Amino acid sequence: MIKRIVISLAVAGLSVLLPAAAQDYRVEPIASAAPDLPAGFAAVISPQGYRLAGPGGTWCEVWFRQSIPTVAKPADDSITLPIAQGTLVGVLRFPGQGSDRRGQTIKAGLYTLRYSDYPSDGAHQGVAPQRDFALLTPIAADKDAAALPAFDELVSWSRKASGTPHPAVLSLEVPVGGTNFPAVTKEGDNPDWVLNVKVGDLPIAIILVGKVNG
Repeated sequence: MIKRIVISLAVAGLSVLLPAAAQDYRVEPIASAAPDLPAGFAAVISPQGYRLAGPGGTWCEVWFRQSIPTVAKPADDSITLPIAQGTLVGVLRFPGQGSDRRGQTIKAGLYTLRYSDYPSDGAHQGVAPQRDFALLTPIAADKDAAALPAFDELVSWSRKASGTPHPAVLSLEVPVGGTNFPAVTKEGDNPDWVLNVKVGDLPIAIILVGKVNG
């Protein structure tokens, strides 16, 4: 049975800074809606968002859905989030040139973020300990917020963001226990920068800066 989880942002007037030793990136609240959203998306995307800022200024801005449909999580431990294939998670804007988890260049603009888990096959071995990802699609190429595209269909949409045979991807994961929300945390020696938010009772982390080979 599908359960609805409502995003509670509660970020008005909040600026979350990293400790002094890790101020490469910080998360700031956005009190206005994502720009240029088609009506069907504006109806489901929260008007409050998050800005990830770093040494060079704003890296990206993210707005999550007001509510995310969830399903029973598969028994596969490598899938960590109870979200169905193709579900719209939110939208992301790169104000300048951006990049995805593979280091692919992504043009400035607004993109949808849809959930997918990558195939359990040899081509993706070692990509990440979890198989949860968000695939980016240019907003103009994503026509229906309620759509649930299958894996192959979503990959074809996302190639319009990457401009390559591989989709544009960002890793999703469950935040480390004890993480405050919202917050940016650093992972690994060659650091990934992770935005941690809470969607109702569901914590979600999305790696917004960092690169993995695979």
